[in-house]
Amino acid sequence: MRRRARGWAQTLLALTGVTAVLAPLGGCAAPAPVRAMWLWHPADPAAVVEWATAQQVSEIFAYVPEELTAAERARLATLKKNADAAGIKLAALGGAPEWALDHAAALSWLRTAMGTGLFHAAHVDVEPYHLPAWRTDRAGTVASFTALLTGLRDADPRPLEADVPFWYHTVPAAPSGADPANSAGSPTTGGSGTLADEVLARTDAVTVMSYRDTATGPGSIMEISADMLRRGERAGRPVRLGAETLRLPDCPHCTFHGKGRAAMDAALAEVDAAAAGYPSFAGIAVHDYTAWTALPP
Repeated sequence: MRRRARGWAQTLLALTGVTAVLAPLGGCAAPAPVRAMWLWHPADPAAVVEWATAQQVSEIFAYVPEELTAAERARLATLKKNADAAGIKLAALGGAPEWALDHAAALSWLRTAMGTGLFHAAHVDVEPYHLPAWRTDRAGTVASFTALLTGLRDADPRPLEADVPFWYHTVPAAPSGADPANSAGSPTTGGSGTLADEVLARTDAVTVMSYRDTATGPGSIMEISADMLRRGERAGRPVRLGAETLRLPDCPHCTFHGKGRAAMDAALAEVDAAAAGYPSFAGIAVHDYTAWTALPP
């Protein structure tokens, strides 16, 4: 597949730095954790980079609106300058459920975002399961969504990363009757030909929305992420795991909101240790900057 072998090696190095060769030996210190974060809302670039540096964030997914104003472009350019000085990468963040069916809008965004020259990669958050069509024509929606990823991948030579729910392995990539996908359920090991496999085949990396407030055990970050980590290894793709900090009244066990930064840091360190055995593991991304900074110590 076009640029896949070279893209995998470059992307993994970009995501993990040199941690793979700095694994602890004997009494040596453990490697620093690999962190990323979403930045959905406008914020002071200096404050963003200061926070990212303090939290050992090596990549920021910075939202780029479809209509990019001069003021927004200037803010992103300042963010880029500050991030470069701190050794932090910037990826262009964008997405809407409608993009799964409206490819022209998605491609227009890609041209706008990547045309700024500010980003090393595109990071898309397209969640087609929020569309009415997911219920009325799931097979057609899945087919259109995977075609979108192909179009985005082919439209720009820089890496493409996608946010994915942990349960895409339960969604058939081709029509096969009723679909068991259920974001509230527990994952089961699926076969080939799933939406998870198709997304991995069309992107350079994925970030799993593995939103839980425990590291290991039943219903934990590791339990719901294990399937995608295994599939990422087979596909030769880096897999990040996501941690949520937004307030989620309907799913309090899906977020670290209200639990404090110390509790989250401890849980994520446990995830780092547990996920280290998966070659595809490429660190943890925290959602998002605004809510993360608001967590109590």
